[in-house]
Amino acid sequence: MRRLLLRVSLLLGVSVPPSAAPAQPLSAFATQKAERLLRDKHSCLGCHQLKGEGGVLGPKLDDVRTRRDAAYIAMMVSDPQHTKPGAIMPRTRMPAAERTLLVRYLGGDTTKIVRIAAATPTSAPADGKQLYAQWCAGCHGAAGKGDGPNAKALPVPPARHADAKAMSARSDDALFDTIEAGGAIMNKHHRMPAFGGALGTTEIRALVGYIRTLCKCQGPAWSRDGQ
Repeated sequence: MRRLLLRVSLLLGVSVPPSAAPAQPLSAFATQKAERLLRDKHSCLGCHQLKGEGGVLGPKLDDVRTRRDAAYIAMMVSDPQHTKPGAIMPRTRMPAAERTLLVRYLGGDTTKIVRIAAATPTSAPADGKQLYAQWCAGCHGAAGKGDGPNAKALPVPPARHADAKAMSARSDDALFDTIEAGGAIMNKHHRMPAFGGALGTTEIRALVGYIRTLCKCQGPAWSRDGQ
């Protein structure tokens, strides 16, 4: 059919736009790499399941291509908050090549990957309790007891933010860095997501402050201002 169109275009003196090249299937190596990124590096399986492993807060990844179109998959992987406002999925920071690979693995359209700039800092007040209910309670529990609906699906029990003894050993800076950059940055489990791609400094500080109300404690004396 395309050859016929080309012949007609030559006769009529009009141009025919090039057809889009079909997406090439992933090689066995690329498939294995994508699965290892999902399972062993990024926090995706903290909420989603793949091949029977992972959390229960998000939809399974095995068959997502049968339930969502390719553009939606790409946009959710690259910019979930703008694609689905209110979603509890933070934007995961990763190299562009890894994001492209994961989009292809999941069945997404790589031309629809959204490239966004860093979030604009804000000084507006943030509600720590509300933020905790949205972003943290699914794993840590509504009252910070480590008993959220996703807790049993995790390979390591989530921190109990209501535990005064445990939380008084952690500085506010340590809590901030864990929320901002994820568990792996603090030598904790990588399935604790990094929320810095979705939350600003003011919001993360509000979460740290709310965690202090749950444990009714402060960080170590050496970490407090004025000590």
